[in-house]
Amino acid sequence: MSQGVLLHIEDSHVVMDNGILQVKLSNPDGIVTEIKYNGIDNLLDGLDEEVNRGYWDLVWSEAGSTGTTGTFDVIKGTSFRVIVESEEQLEISFTRLWDPSLQGKQVSLNIDKRFIMLRNSSGFYTYAIYEHLKEWPPFNLPQTRIVFKLRKDKFHYMAVADNRQRYMPLPDDRLPERGEPLATPEAVLLVNPVETEFKGEVDDKYQYSCENKDLRVHGWICKDPTVGFWQITPSNEFRSGGLSKQNLTSHVGPYNLAMFLSAHYAGEDLVLKLKPNEPWKKVFGPVFMYLNSVSDENDPLHLWEDAKNQMMTEVESWPYNFPASEDFPHADQRGRVTGRLQIKDRYLSDQYISASYAYVGLAPPGDVGSWQRECKGYQFWATADADGYFSIDNIRCGSYNLYAWVPGVIGDYQKDVFITITAGLGSMDFGKDMQIYILTRIWFTQWVLVTIGKIGSLLRLPEN
Repeated sequence: MSQGVLLHIEDSHVVMDNGILQVKLSNPDGIVTEIKYNGIDNLLDGLDEEVNRGYWDLVWSEAGSTGTTGTFDVIKGTSFRVIVESEEQLEISFTRLWDPSLQGKQVSLNIDKRFIMLRNSSGFYTYAIYEHLKEWPPFNLPQTRIVFKLRKDKFHYMAVADNRQRYMPLPDDRLPERGEPLATPEAVLLVNPVETEFKGEVDDKYQYSCENKDLRVHGWICKDPTVGFWQITPSNEFRSGGLSKQNLTSHVGPYNLAMFLSAHYAGEDLVLKLKPNEPWKKVFGPVFMYLNSVSDENDPLHLWEDAKNQMMTEVESWPYNFPASEDFPHADQRGRVTGRLQIKDRYLSDQYISASYAYVGLAPPGDVGSWQRECKGYQFWATADADGYFSIDNIRCGSYNLYAWVPGVIGDYQKDVFITITAGLGSMDFGKDMQIYILTRIWFTQWVLVTIGKIGSLLRLPEN
C-alpha cells in the first residue's frame, strides 16, 4: 500500500509529505519554501529569500484613491492550524486576522490560506478565504494572486498552450549588461543574452497573457531530470472579469502565476472597491499545483500532454469534495441552469437562429455587459452546443442575472430578471413578458431547468 499523507512540524516550518513529493512551508507565515520531487531537493529558487519563493500576495489602496496601484503585500499568516489530518488527506491553514492597530498599514481583511495534500496525488492544492466585515474600513483591491518562483538552472521550457510553448531566455538576460530597457519596465530588448539564439528578441511577460476561458493549465519543464511544474485551474468561477478577461500566466524568471483579481488590460474598472459598511467574502481557488515526470528516454514534451490530461481530470472533479472550509460548497450544495439560446437577425433569416457555441453565464446582477467589470462575486459560464442548448452547472447559491454573447455578434444580452439559486428551491417565475433584445439580436430560451441538490423545478416561460 502507498504511503499515507504525513505532516511533519518543525520549529519554524511544517512539511506535507505523501511519499511522492514533500512541500515545506514557513510556520506561521504559510510561505512555500521547498518542493522536493523526483530527486530534485527544491524545485523553487533556493537562492532567493524564503519569503520570495511560493506565496499569496495582494495589492491594496485606501478607499477613495484612484488608479490601479497600491501597497504590495505578501500575505504572511500569524497562526497555524491543522484542519484535516488523516492518511488520505491533509489540510492545513495559515491565518492572518485584521488588526485595527494596523489601520492604514495593512488591508482590513481576515485571510485564511489553505493547503491540501492527498494520498497518491502528484501535487498539492491551495485556496484562500478573504473576509471583510461591514464595520471595518473600506479599501480598494487591484490585485491578488499566487506566485511560484522556480529554479532558473532547471526550468527553461515554458508551455501555455499547444501553439504557445518554447525555450525561454534566462532572467539574467534582462539585466542591464545583457538587456536594454524599452518604453515599459516589463519590456526588455535582449542585446547580449547568455544563449545567442535569443539575441534581438523582446522579452515581456505580457506576451504570454491568456483569456480566462483558455487559461486552464500552464507551467514549466525541466529536462534534467525530466520534471514538469504546472498550475491547473479547474474553474473560472472565482476569477474576476469573466471568460474574456486576459491574465498573466508564466514568464521569464522562471515564474508561474495564478491570477485571481487583476486590473491588467482593463484599468480601474476591474479594481475591487468596497464601500463603507459593505461586507465581503470570497473564496479564491482551489488551484492544483501538479508535478509530473517521465523516464529519460521519453520526450520531455510528453509532460505537457500529461498535464493537459490531468487538467481534464481536475475539471471533471469540480467542485472538489475534499476542501474542508464551509465557505466552499460541494456539488450537492450547488445548482444548475439549462436552456436554449436563439438569435433573431432579420438580415440573415426570418426565423430564429440557434446561438451556436454562444457563451452563456450567470454573474452578479448588473447592467448589460457588467460581467466584464465584475470582481466581487462569482461567475458561472457555459458554451452552448450547435443548436444553442446550454447547461450551466455547479452554481453557488445566490442571486444572478443571465448574460450571453455570441462570437461575431456585436453586443451583449442580459436577462433582466433575478435568477436565485437557493437550497430547497421550490418554484421561480420569470414573469409574463418574453424579452426579445433587438439591439444585440439575441432572444432567450423558452425554458429553463433549475436543480438544487435533489430538489428542482421546470420553469416554463410564456410563449408571447
